[in-house]
This record gives sequence, structure tokens and C-alpha cells, in this order.
Amino acid sequence: MKAVKLAFLAAAILGSISSSGQTADELVDKYLNAIGGKENLKKINSFISTGSMQVQGADVTIVSTVLQAKGNRQDIMVMGMNGYTIVTPTAGWTFMPWTGQTAAEEMPKETVAQGGDQIDAQGPLVDYKSKGHTVEFAGREDVNGVSCYKLKINYKGGKQDTWYLDPTTYYLLKSVTRLKVNGTDMEQTTTFSNYQKQADGYVVPMSINVPLGMGINADLTLSKVEYNKPVDESVFKP
Repeated sequence: MKAVKLAFLAAAILGSISSSGQTADELVDKYLNAIGGKENLKKINSFISTGSMQVQGADVTIVSTVLQAKGNRQDIMVMGMNGYTIVTPTAGWTFMPWTGQTAAEEMPKETVAQGGDQIDAQGPLVDYKSKGHTVEFAGREDVNGVSCYKLKINYKGGKQDTWYLDPTTYYLLKSVTRLKVNGTDMEQTTTFSNYQKQADGYVVPMSINVPLGMGINADLTLSKVEYNKPVDESVFKP
């Protein structure tokens, strides 16, 4: 009788696993296919986006420039002042004059290491193993009434993301990022919506609710995205 019960239990467990119908790599493939296809994504050398949002009543414009494996620069225009953040493989800087800064300040090495995915114009899941990341399937969880697939991404630099994929479109609906800032563990949540297909076949979320720190989030609306435009590497210097 015990053997029968154990066999039944094993069958039930295996059935529940197979009924999920997904592995981490299968979900990665479906996500990449949904946003343009792996081979097409591997052709991306640069990505430039222009967006705007309101923060405490102030209009903010952000232009983000990413050159594959070289650098990420975000130019931020607010209250008539221009600032920026820069991340490269080995260093990073911030300059935000509206906070009282008069010159660019270097980012901590820990922050630079955790920002490695920011200089990946193709996205971290394209050939993720060769980049030193690991990905695992973490079951399902509800996001605004949608039972999403969860992927845990452990980045080479030490940061961890949990991605929530729509089970129908395989678009990314939400990400929860865990990282260390000045030695303190932090968690940041970003949501994505209004996916639109571009002329070159890439699919981009044009509405992003982004964390700004201190528990404040803002809605970033993209007005333009551009792929593979020439980028001078000098822009990644303060």
C-alpha cells in the first residue's frame, strides 16, 4: 500500500511539474522571440531612447544612450538644468546639479559592478550564459490579475532581478531588482506596459514606471527609440 501511495505521489509531483510546461530556457526563448527574436536582437549595437516624466510637478526629459558593452549614458534635463549618469565596464559618474552638485562624482565600484546590464543594448537574456549570468524558473505569481511566469536572473556583477512574464504575450510586465547601495540591501520595482513594435521588428515598452529612490516612482513615457545609430565613445566620459 505504501509503495502504491508513493508511486501516486511521485506521479502527482511529476504531473504538476510537466503541467507547468516551462523551463527557464524555454521562457527565455519565448521572451526573446516576443520582443524581436534572438538573432535580430544580437544585431543591436546601440540603443537610444527619449522619454519624459513628471517628478513632484517638474517636467523631466531623459535621453538614454547605450553602446553595446561600452557604456550607458542618461542625460537628464529638469528645471532648466542638465545632468547625467554614466556607466562603463570599469567606472561610472553622476552629475545632478539640482541636488547641489557642482562637478561629476564617481560611482562606488560596487554600483558600477552591479550596473553591468545597463551597458547591454541587446538585453541580459541574449546569450546570458556566456555573459556570466544565471537564470532560473521560479514558478508563477499574480501581477494585476495576470498569473505571470517568474524568472530569477542572477547577474555576474552581483545584482538579482525577478522578472514577471505575461503567459500569453511573454512580454515583461514587472521586474523586482535586489542590489546593494552603500552596503545596504535595496529592492526596486519597475513595471512595463504599452508595448509597440518598431519598424525594425523590435518590440519596446513605451510606458515604464521607474523607481527614483526613497520610495518614489514615476511614469516614464518614451516618445522615440532608435537602434544602431553611430555613438561616439567620448560621450561615456564626464
